[in-house]
Amino acid sequence: MVESEIKDVENQKVDEDPITKIIGAIGKWQIWICFVVFLVKFPVAWHQMSIIFLAPPMNFTTSNTSGDFDNVCLENSSEYVYDHSIFQETIVSQWDLVCDRHWLKNLTQTIFMLGILVGNMLFGHLSDRFGRRTPFLAAVFLQLISGVTTAYSVNWYMFTTLRFILAVATGGTMVTSFVLTMEIIGAKYRETVGIIYQIPFNLGHLSLPLFGYYLRNWSNFQLAISLPSVLFLSYYFLLPESPRWLLTVGKSEEAVKILETAAKRNGLPTDNIGSTTQKMVVDIGNKSEERASFLALFRTPKLRARTIAICYNWFVCGLCFFGVSQYIGQVSGNIFTNVAISGAIQVPGTLISIYANRVLGRKMTLIIANCVTGISCLLIMVVPRSEVSNLILGCSGLWGLSISFATVYLYAGELFPTVVRNSGVGLASTVARIGSMVAPFVATLGHTSAWLPPLAFGIVPLIGAGLCILLPDTRGKKLPDTLEEGEA
Repeated sequence: MVESEIKDVENQKVDEDPITKIIGAIGKWQIWICFVVFLVKFPVAWHQMSIIFLAPPMNFTTSNTSGDFDNVCLENSSEYVYDHSIFQETIVSQWDLVCDRHWLKNLTQTIFMLGILVGNMLFGHLSDRFGRRTPFLAAVFLQLISGVTTAYSVNWYMFTTLRFILAVATGGTMVTSFVLTMEIIGAKYRETVGIIYQIPFNLGHLSLPLFGYYLRNWSNFQLAISLPSVLFLSYYFLLPESPRWLLTVGKSEEAVKILETAAKRNGLPTDNIGSTTQKMVVDIGNKSEERASFLALFRTPKLRARTIAICYNWFVCGLCFFGVSQYIGQVSGNIFTNVAISGAIQVPGTLISIYANRVLGRKMTLIIANCVTGISCLLIMVVPRSEVSNLILGCSGLWGLSISFATVYLYAGELFPTVVRNSGVGLASTVARIGSMVAPFVATLGHTSAWLPPLAFGIVPLIGAGLCILLPDTRGKKLPDTLEEGEA
Protein backbone atom coordinates (compact mmCIF):
# COMPACT_ATOMS: atom_id res chain seq x y z
CA MET A 1 0.00 0.00 0.00
CA VAL A 2 3.09 2.22 -0.19
CA GLU A 3 2.24 4.41 -3.19
CA SER A 4 -1.34 4.97 -2.06
CA GLU A 5 -0.17 6.10 1.39
CA ILE A 6 2.18 8.61 -0.20
CA LYS A 7 -0.37 9.96 -2.65
CA ASP A 8 -3.11 10.15 -0.03
CA VAL A 9 -0.97 12.68 1.78
CA GLU A 10 -0.55 14.69 -1.42
CA ASN A 11 -4.31 14.86 -1.68
CA GLN A 12 -4.36 17.15 1.34
CA LYS A 13 -3.08 20.71 1.43
CA VAL A 14 0.46 21.02 2.72
CA ASP A 15 -0.60 22.92 5.83
CA GLU A 16 -3.09 20.18 6.74
CA ASP A 17 -0.43 17.47 7.02
CA PRO A 18 0.53 17.23 10.72
CA ILE A 19 4.00 15.81 10.02
CA THR A 20 4.78 18.64 7.60
CA LYS A 21 3.60 21.07 10.29
CA ILE A 22 6.02 19.53 12.79
CA ILE A 23 9.22 19.18 10.72
CA GLY A 24 8.54 21.46 7.75
CA ALA A 25 8.15 20.54 4.08
CA ILE A 26 11.92 20.45 3.59
CA GLY A 27 14.90 21.45 5.73
CA LYS A 28 18.40 20.45 6.79
CA TRP A 29 17.19 17.14 8.24
CA GLN A 30 15.33 16.07 5.06
CA ILE A 31 18.17 17.21 2.81
CA TRP A 32 20.67 15.13 4.81
CA ILE A 33 18.47 12.02 4.70
CA CYS A 34 17.88 12.47 0.96
CA PHE A 35 21.62 12.86 0.34
CA VAL A 36 22.38 9.68 2.29
CA VAL A 37 19.63 7.69 0.55
CA PHE A 38 20.41 9.02 -2.93
CA LEU A 39 23.93 7.54 -2.76
CA VAL A 40 22.35 4.08 -2.96
CA LYS A 41 21.28 4.83 -6.54
CA PHE A 42 24.91 4.65 -7.71
CA PRO A 43 25.26 0.86 -7.22
CA VAL A 44 21.69 0.47 -8.50
CA ALA A 45 22.83 2.00 -11.80
CA TRP A 46 26.13 0.12 -11.81
CA HIS A 47 24.48 -3.27 -11.41
CA GLN A 48 21.60 -2.62 -13.81
CA MET A 49 23.89 -1.35 -16.57
CA SER A 50 26.91 -3.58 -15.83
CA ILE A 51 26.07 -6.08 -18.58
CA ILE A 52 27.53 -3.53 -21.04
CA PHE A 53 31.03 -4.23 -19.66
CA LEU A 54 30.48 -7.74 -18.34
CA ALA A 55 29.49 -8.96 -21.81
CA PRO A 56 30.72 -6.42 -24.40
CA PRO A 57 31.01 -7.39 -28.07
CA MET A 58 34.15 -9.47 -28.58
CA ASN A 59 35.65 -10.48 -31.90
CA PHE A 60 36.55 -14.15 -32.18
CA THR A 61 37.67 -16.86 -34.53
CA THR A 62 37.37 -20.63 -34.36
CA SER A 63 40.28 -22.96 -33.70
CA ASN A 64 39.67 -24.40 -37.17
CA THR A 65 40.52 -21.14 -38.95
CA SER A 66 43.55 -18.90 -39.12
CA GLY A 67 44.17 -15.24 -39.66
CA ASP A 68 42.05 -12.33 -38.48
CA PHE A 69 39.10 -12.51 -36.09
CA ASP A 70 36.25 -13.15 -38.52
CA ASN A 71 33.36 -13.88 -36.08
CA VAL A 72 32.39 -16.87 -38.24
CA CYS A 73 30.57 -19.74 -36.53
CA LEU A 74 31.35 -23.25 -37.73
CA GLU A 75 29.01 -26.15 -36.99
CA ASN A 76 31.63 -28.56 -35.69
CA SER A 77 33.67 -26.06 -33.70
CA SER A 78 33.46 -25.80 -29.93
CA GLU A 79 36.69 -23.88 -29.28
CA TYR A 80 37.15 -20.19 -29.93
CA VAL A 81 40.00 -17.72 -29.87
CA TYR A 82 39.05 -14.22 -28.72
CA ASP A 83 40.40 -10.76 -29.36
CA HIS A 84 41.69 -9.61 -25.95
CA SER A 85 43.05 -6.28 -27.18
CA ILE A 86 40.31 -4.27 -25.40
CA PHE A 87 39.09 -6.58 -22.62
CA GLN A 88 41.28 -9.15 -20.89
CA GLU A 89 38.36 -11.42 -20.02
CA THR A 90 34.57 -11.12 -20.19
CA ILE A 91 31.79 -13.57 -19.47
CA VAL A 92 31.59 -14.02 -23.26
CA SER A 93 35.17 -15.26 -23.56
CA GLN A 94 35.11 -17.02 -20.17
CA TRP A 95 32.15 -19.26 -21.03
CA ASP A 96 32.04 -19.07 -24.84
CA LEU A 97 28.79 -17.11 -25.11
CA VAL A 98 28.99 -16.87 -28.90
CA CYS A 99 27.35 -18.60 -31.85
CA ASP A 100 24.76 -21.11 -30.61
CA ARG A 101 25.37 -19.94 -27.00
CA HIS A 102 25.00 -16.23 -27.76
CA TRP A 103 21.44 -16.13 -26.43
CA LEU A 104 22.68 -17.03 -22.93
CA LYS A 105 24.19 -13.55 -22.62
CA ASN A 106 20.78 -11.99 -23.20
CA LEU A 107 19.09 -14.50 -20.91
CA THR A 108 21.44 -13.46 -18.10
CA GLN A 109 20.27 -9.85 -18.33
CA THR A 110 16.62 -10.87 -18.71
CA ILE A 111 16.83 -12.96 -15.53
CA PHE A 112 18.51 -10.01 -13.80
CA MET A 113 15.61 -7.72 -14.72
CA LEU A 114 13.19 -10.39 -13.47
CA GLY A 115 15.08 -10.23 -10.17
CA ILE A 116 14.54 -6.45 -10.03
CA LEU A 117 10.80 -7.04 -10.44
CA VAL A 118 10.78 -9.70 -7.69
CA GLY A 119 12.79 -7.38 -5.43
CA ASN A 120 10.38 -4.49 -5.98
CA MET A 121 7.41 -6.66 -5.04
CA LEU A 122 9.05 -8.56 -2.16
CA PHE A 123 10.63 -5.58 -0.44
CA GLY A 124 7.60 -3.42 -1.14
CA HIS A 125 5.59 -5.89 0.92
CA LEU A 126 8.27 -6.14 3.61
CA SER A 127 8.52 -2.35 3.91
CA ASP A 128 4.78 -2.13 4.56
CA ARG A 129 5.00 -4.79 7.25
CA PHE A 130 8.36 -4.16 8.95
CA GLY A 131 9.03 -0.52 8.20
CA ARG A 132 11.28 1.16 5.66
CA ARG A 133 14.60 1.01 7.53
CA THR A 134 15.01 -2.71 8.32
CA PRO A 135 14.16 -4.03 4.82
CA PHE A 136 16.39 -1.32 3.34
CA LEU A 137 19.36 -2.43 5.47
CA ALA A 138 18.63 -6.08 4.65
CA ALA A 139 18.57 -5.27 0.92
CA VAL A 140 21.88 -3.38 1.13
CA PHE A 141 23.54 -6.27 2.98
CA LEU A 142 22.21 -8.83 0.49
CA GLN A 143 23.36 -6.61 -2.38
CA LEU A 144 26.89 -6.51 -0.96
CA ILE A 145 27.19 -10.26 -0.33
CA SER A 146 25.65 -11.39 -3.64
CA GLY A 147 27.53 -8.76 -5.66
CA VAL A 148 30.93 -9.77 -4.28
CA THR A 149 30.16 -13.49 -4.59
CA THR A 150 29.13 -13.05 -8.24
CA ALA A 151 32.70 -11.96 -9.04
CA TYR A 152 33.91 -15.45 -8.11
CA SER A 153 31.45 -17.41 -10.24
CA VAL A 154 32.91 -20.54 -11.81
CA ASN A 155 30.31 -21.07 -14.54
CA TRP A 156 27.40 -19.35 -16.30
CA TYR A 157 24.78 -21.00 -14.09
CA MET A 158 26.37 -19.80 -10.87
CA PHE A 159 26.90 -16.33 -12.34
CA THR A 160 23.28 -15.99 -13.48
CA THR A 161 21.84 -17.34 -10.22
CA LEU A 162 23.90 -14.98 -8.09
CA ARG A 163 23.03 -12.08 -10.40
CA PHE A 164 19.35 -12.88 -9.87
CA ILE A 165 19.80 -12.67 -6.09
CA LEU A 166 21.78 -9.45 -6.58
CA ALA A 167 18.91 -8.07 -8.65
CA VAL A 168 16.34 -8.92 -5.96
CA ALA A 169 18.47 -6.97 -3.47
CA THR A 170 18.93 -4.07 -5.91
CA GLY A 171 15.17 -3.91 -6.51
CA GLY A 172 14.74 -3.85 -2.73
CA THR A 173 17.06 -0.89 -2.25
CA MET A 174 15.22 0.97 -5.03
CA VAL A 175 11.71 0.66 -3.59
CA THR A 176 12.57 1.15 0.09
CA SER A 177 14.81 4.18 -0.50
CA PHE A 178 12.23 5.90 -2.71
CA VAL A 179 9.40 5.34 -0.23
CA LEU A 180 11.46 6.59 2.73
CA THR A 181 12.38 9.74 0.81
CA MET A 182 8.83 10.51 -0.27
CA GLU A 183 7.48 10.05 3.27
CA ILE A 184 9.70 12.69 4.86
CA ILE A 185 9.33 15.38 2.16
CA GLY A 186 6.37 17.78 2.25
CA ALA A 187 3.88 17.57 -0.61
CA LYS A 188 4.99 20.97 -1.93
CA TYR A 189 8.46 19.62 -2.81
CA ARG A 190 7.63 15.97 -3.42
CA GLU A 191 7.35 16.35 -7.20
CA THR A 192 10.76 18.04 -7.53
CA VAL A 193 12.56 15.68 -5.13
CA GLY A 194 10.93 12.68 -6.81
CA ILE A 195 12.46 13.70 -10.14
CA ILE A 196 15.85 14.71 -8.67
CA TYR A 197 15.89 11.19 -7.13
CA GLN A 198 16.67 9.93 -10.67
CA ILE A 199 19.87 12.00 -11.04
CA PRO A 200 22.16 9.78 -8.87
CA PHE A 201 21.16 6.90 -11.18
CA ASN A 202 22.23 9.02 -14.17
CA LEU A 203 25.54 9.82 -12.45
CA GLY A 204 26.03 6.13 -11.68
CA HIS A 205 25.54 5.37 -15.38
CA LEU A 206 28.03 8.14 -16.21
CA SER A 207 30.70 6.78 -13.84
CA LEU A 208 30.37 3.13 -14.94
CA PRO A 209 32.80 3.46 -17.90
CA LEU A 210 35.56 4.44 -15.43
CA PHE A 211 35.27 1.01 -13.82
CA GLY A 212 35.18 -0.62 -17.23
CA TYR A 213 38.20 1.32 -18.51
CA TYR A 214 40.52 0.60 -15.60
CA LEU A 215 39.30 -2.93 -14.89
CA ARG A 216 39.29 -4.94 -18.12
CA ASN A 217 38.64 -8.30 -16.43
CA TRP A 218 34.97 -8.97 -15.73
CA SER A 219 35.51 -10.44 -12.24
CA ASN A 220 37.59 -7.43 -11.10
CA PHE A 221 34.97 -5.11 -12.59
CA GLN A 222 32.14 -6.93 -10.78
CA LEU A 223 34.06 -6.81 -7.51
CA ALA A 224 34.74 -3.07 -7.87
CA ILE A 225 31.09 -2.11 -8.42
CA SER A 226 29.99 -4.31 -5.49
CA LEU A 227 32.44 -3.36 -2.74
CA PRO A 228 31.27 0.28 -2.32
CA SER A 229 28.08 -1.13 -0.77
CA VAL A 230 30.19 -1.77 2.36
CA LEU A 231 29.78 1.95 3.09
CA PHE A 232 26.01 1.57 3.26
CA LEU A 233 26.26 -0.72 6.27
CA SER A 234 26.90 2.49 8.22
CA TYR A 235 23.26 3.40 7.51
CA TYR A 236 22.38 1.24 10.50
CA PHE A 237 23.52 4.25 12.56
CA LEU A 238 22.71 7.06 10.12
CA LEU A 239 19.25 6.25 8.81
CA PRO A 240 16.07 6.72 10.90
CA GLU A 241 12.81 4.87 10.44
CA SER A 242 10.02 6.68 8.60
CA PRO A 243 8.03 8.54 11.29
CA ARG A 244 4.98 8.35 9.04
CA TRP A 245 5.14 4.54 8.99
CA LEU A 246 5.71 4.40 12.76
CA LEU A 247 2.53 6.40 13.31
CA THR A 248 0.48 4.18 10.97
CA VAL A 249 1.37 1.15 13.11
CA GLY A 250 0.84 2.95 16.42
CA LYS A 251 4.49 3.31 17.49
CA SER A 252 4.05 6.91 18.56
CA GLU A 253 6.90 7.07 21.10
CA GLU A 254 9.52 6.11 18.49
CA ALA A 255 7.96 8.51 16.00
CA VAL A 256 8.07 11.38 18.52
CA LYS A 257 11.81 10.93 19.10
CA ILE A 258 12.55 11.06 15.37
CA LEU A 259 10.22 14.02 14.81
CA GLU A 260 11.79 15.94 17.69
CA THR A 261 15.25 15.38 16.22
CA ALA A 262 14.05 16.52 12.79
CA ALA A 263 12.27 19.60 14.15
CA LYS A 264 15.35 20.68 16.15
CA ARG A 265 17.61 20.20 13.12
CA ASN A 266 15.22 22.29 11.01
CA GLY A 267 14.96 25.01 13.67
CA LEU A 268 11.28 24.38 14.47
CA PRO A 269 9.55 24.17 17.89
CA THR A 270 9.08 20.77 19.56
CA ASP A 271 6.47 21.71 22.19
CA ASN A 272 3.32 20.06 20.83
CA ILE A 273 4.82 17.07 19.00
CA GLY A 274 3.57 14.51 21.56
CA SER A 275 -0.06 15.65 21.54
CA THR A 276 -0.10 16.05 17.74
CA THR A 277 1.21 12.54 17.13
CA GLN A 278 -1.26 11.00 19.59
CA LYS A 279 -4.09 12.66 17.68
CA MET A 280 -2.68 11.31 14.40
CA VAL A 281 -2.57 7.75 15.79
CA VAL A 282 -6.23 8.03 16.83
CA ASP A 283 -7.22 9.46 13.44
CA ILE A 284 -5.38 6.70 11.57
CA GLY A 285 -7.03 4.06 13.76
CA ASN A 286 -10.48 5.44 13.00
CA LYS A 287 -9.85 5.80 9.28
CA SER A 288 -11.21 3.08 7.03
CA GLU A 289 -10.32 3.31 3.36
CA GLU A 290 -12.33 1.90 0.50
CA ARG A 291 -10.32 -0.63 -1.45
CA ALA A 292 -11.18 -1.78 -4.94
CA SER A 293 -9.91 -4.91 -6.61
CA PHE A 294 -7.22 -4.98 -9.27
CA LEU A 295 -9.85 -5.69 -11.94
CA ALA A 296 -11.44 -2.29 -11.28
CA LEU A 297 -8.68 -0.78 -13.43
CA PHE A 298 -10.28 -2.41 -16.48
CA ARG A 299 -13.97 -2.31 -15.55
CA THR A 300 -14.94 1.11 -16.95
CA PRO A 301 -14.09 2.31 -20.48
CA LYS A 302 -12.12 5.51 -19.72
CA LEU A 303 -10.13 4.04 -16.84
CA ARG A 304 -9.42 0.92 -18.91
CA ALA A 305 -8.11 2.99 -21.83
CA ARG A 306 -6.00 5.16 -19.52
CA THR A 307 -4.59 2.13 -17.71
CA ILE A 308 -3.52 0.57 -21.00
CA ALA A 309 -2.05 3.86 -22.25
CA ILE A 310 0.02 4.62 -19.14
CA CYS A 311 1.17 0.99 -18.75
CA TYR A 312 2.31 0.95 -22.38
CA ASN A 313 4.32 4.11 -21.78
CA TRP A 314 6.00 2.45 -18.78
CA PHE A 315 6.78 -0.48 -21.12
CA VAL A 316 8.36 2.01 -23.53
CA CYS A 317 10.65 3.30 -20.78
CA GLY A 318 11.67 -0.17 -19.62
CA LEU A 319 12.30 -1.55 -23.10
CA CYS A 320 13.93 1.47 -24.73
CA PHE A 321 16.01 2.85 -21.85
CA PHE A 322 17.84 -0.40 -21.12
CA GLY A 323 17.74 -1.52 -24.75
CA VAL A 324 19.15 1.69 -26.24
CA SER A 325 21.79 1.87 -23.47
CA GLN A 326 22.96 -1.63 -24.35
CA TYR A 327 22.73 -0.90 -28.08
CA ILE A 328 24.99 2.18 -27.72
CA GLY A 329 27.56 -0.02 -26.00
CA GLN A 330 27.59 -2.28 -29.07
CA VAL A 331 27.83 0.32 -31.83
CA SER A 332 31.23 0.82 -33.39
CA GLY A 333 33.65 3.25 -31.79
CA ASN A 334 35.10 3.53 -28.30
CA ILE A 335 32.74 1.68 -25.93
CA PHE A 336 33.93 3.69 -22.92
CA THR A 337 33.32 7.06 -24.58
CA ASN A 338 29.98 5.94 -25.98
CA VAL A 339 28.62 4.82 -22.61
CA ALA A 340 29.99 7.89 -20.79
CA ILE A 341 28.31 10.26 -23.24
CA SER A 342 25.03 8.33 -23.07
CA GLY A 343 25.14 8.64 -19.27
CA ALA A 344 26.05 12.33 -19.27
CA ILE A 345 23.19 13.31 -21.59
CA GLN A 346 20.61 11.98 -19.10
CA VAL A 347 21.40 14.48 -16.33
CA PRO A 348 20.18 17.58 -18.21
CA GLY A 349 17.22 15.54 -19.46
CA THR A 350 16.13 14.74 -15.92
CA LEU A 351 16.53 18.38 -14.84
CA ILE A 352 14.61 19.64 -17.88
CA SER A 353 11.76 17.27 -17.03
CA ILE A 354 11.13 19.23 -13.81
CA TYR A 355 10.62 22.45 -15.76
CA ALA A 356 8.72 20.75 -18.61
CA ASN A 357 6.24 19.06 -16.28
CA ARG A 358 5.49 22.37 -14.59
CA VAL A 359 5.12 24.40 -17.79
CA LEU A 360 3.85 21.92 -20.39
CA GLY A 361 2.11 19.43 -18.09
CA ARG A 362 2.49 15.67 -17.98
CA LYS A 363 0.76 14.85 -21.26
CA MET A 364 2.64 17.19 -23.61
CA THR A 365 5.97 16.47 -21.89
CA LEU A 366 5.53 12.72 -22.39
CA ILE A 367 4.42 13.11 -26.02
CA ILE A 368 7.41 15.32 -26.93
CA ALA A 369 9.91 13.11 -25.07
CA ASN A 370 8.63 9.95 -26.76
CA CYS A 371 8.75 11.61 -30.18
CA VAL A 372 12.36 12.71 -29.60
CA THR A 373 13.29 9.12 -28.73
CA GLY A 374 11.34 7.52 -31.58
CA ILE A 375 12.52 9.89 -34.31
CA SER A 376 16.15 9.74 -33.11
CA CYS A 377 16.18 5.94 -33.27
CA LEU A 378 14.48 5.80 -36.68
CA LEU A 379 17.00 8.28 -38.08
CA ILE A 380 19.77 5.78 -37.28
CA MET A 381 18.35 3.70 -40.13
CA VAL A 382 18.40 6.48 -42.75
CA VAL A 383 21.33 8.74 -41.79
CA PRO A 384 24.58 7.59 -43.43
CA ARG A 385 26.04 5.06 -41.02
CA SER A 386 29.01 6.31 -38.98
CA GLU A 387 30.29 6.08 -35.41
CA VAL A 388 29.47 9.74 -34.72
CA SER A 389 25.96 9.75 -36.19
CA ASN A 390 24.96 6.54 -34.41
CA LEU A 391 26.26 7.85 -31.09
CA ILE A 392 24.58 11.27 -31.44
CA LEU A 393 21.22 9.81 -32.43
CA GLY A 394 21.37 7.05 -29.81
CA CYS A 395 22.18 9.58 -27.08
CA SER A 396 19.35 11.84 -28.30
CA GLY A 397 17.03 8.89 -27.84
CA LEU A 398 18.31 8.33 -24.29
CA TRP A 399 17.91 12.04 -23.55
CA GLY A 400 14.23 11.79 -24.48
CA LEU A 401 13.86 8.65 -22.37
CA SER A 402 15.35 10.36 -19.32
CA ILE A 403 12.51 12.88 -19.55
CA SER A 404 9.90 10.17 -20.18
CA PHE A 405 11.03 8.06 -17.22
CA ALA A 406 10.73 10.94 -14.77
CA THR A 407 7.33 11.88 -16.20
CA VAL A 408 5.64 8.47 -16.11
CA TYR A 409 6.44 8.14 -12.40
CA LEU A 410 4.47 11.33 -11.70
CA TYR A 411 1.77 10.57 -14.24
CA ALA A 412 0.84 7.13 -12.90
CA GLY A 413 0.63 8.36 -9.31
CA GLU A 414 -1.70 11.19 -10.29
CA LEU A 415 -3.82 9.30 -12.82
CA PHE A 416 -5.14 6.35 -10.81
CA PRO A 417 -7.86 6.85 -8.17
CA THR A 418 -6.80 6.43 -4.54
CA VAL A 419 -8.70 3.17 -4.11
CA VAL A 420 -6.68 1.49 -6.89
CA ARG A 421 -3.57 3.68 -6.96
CA ASN A 422 -1.30 1.07 -5.42
CA SER A 423 -2.55 -1.57 -7.85
CA GLY A 424 -2.23 0.80 -10.80
CA VAL A 425 1.31 1.95 -10.06
CA GLY A 426 2.32 -1.64 -9.24
CA LEU A 427 0.92 -2.87 -12.57
CA ALA A 428 2.67 -0.10 -14.51
CA SER A 429 5.98 -0.86 -12.79
CA THR A 430 5.58 -4.56 -13.58
CA VAL A 431 4.98 -3.81 -17.25
CA ALA A 432 8.14 -1.64 -17.29
CA ARG A 433 10.15 -4.56 -15.91
CA ILE A 434 8.75 -6.82 -18.64
CA GLY A 435 10.02 -4.27 -21.16
CA SER A 436 13.48 -4.29 -19.57
CA MET A 437 13.49 -8.11 -19.66
CA VAL A 438 12.84 -8.05 -23.42
CA ALA A 439 15.37 -5.25 -24.04
CA PRO A 440 18.59 -7.35 -24.29
CA PHE A 441 17.13 -9.52 -27.04
CA VAL A 442 15.98 -6.47 -29.03
CA ALA A 443 19.32 -4.67 -28.57
CA THR A 444 21.22 -7.63 -30.03
CA LEU A 445 18.95 -8.10 -33.06
CA GLY A 446 21.67 -6.19 -34.89
CA HIS A 447 23.49 -9.51 -35.28
CA THR A 448 20.61 -10.57 -37.52
CA SER A 449 20.06 -7.25 -39.27
CA ALA A 450 21.54 -3.83 -38.44
CA TRP A 451 18.25 -1.98 -38.91
CA LEU A 452 16.10 -4.09 -36.56
CA PRO A 453 17.09 -2.54 -33.16
CA PRO A 454 16.67 1.11 -34.24
CA LEU A 455 13.39 0.23 -35.96
CA ALA A 456 12.00 -1.36 -32.80
CA PHE A 457 13.30 1.40 -30.52
CA GLY A 458 11.86 3.97 -32.91
CA ILE A 459 8.34 2.63 -33.45
CA VAL A 460 7.59 1.62 -29.83
CA PRO A 461 7.89 5.15 -28.30
CA LEU A 462 6.00 6.75 -31.20
CA ILE A 463 3.06 4.42 -30.47
CA GLY A 464 3.38 5.49 -26.82
CA ALA A 465 3.17 9.15 -27.87
CA GLY A 466 0.01 8.35 -29.84
CA LEU A 467 -1.60 6.58 -26.88
CA CYS A 468 -1.06 9.71 -24.76
CA ILE A 469 -4.09 11.15 -26.58
CA LEU A 470 -6.19 8.89 -24.32
CA LEU A 471 -4.71 10.44 -21.17
CA PRO A 472 -5.91 13.59 -19.40
CA ASP A 473 -3.32 16.09 -18.20
CA THR A 474 -3.13 15.77 -14.41
CA ARG A 475 -0.95 18.83 -13.73
CA GLY A 476 -2.46 20.89 -10.92
CA LYS A 477 -5.60 18.73 -10.77
CA LYS A 478 -7.11 17.22 -7.65
CA LEU A 479 -6.09 13.59 -7.30
CA PRO A 480 -9.07 11.28 -7.93
CA ASP A 481 -10.17 9.32 -4.85
CA THR A 482 -13.00 7.11 -6.10
CA LEU A 483 -13.50 5.06 -9.24
CA GLU A 484 -16.23 7.52 -10.28
CA GLU A 485 -13.82 10.44 -10.06
CA GLY A 486 -11.21 8.47 -11.98
CA GLU A 487 -13.68 7.73 -14.75
CA ALA A 488 -14.73 11.38 -14.91
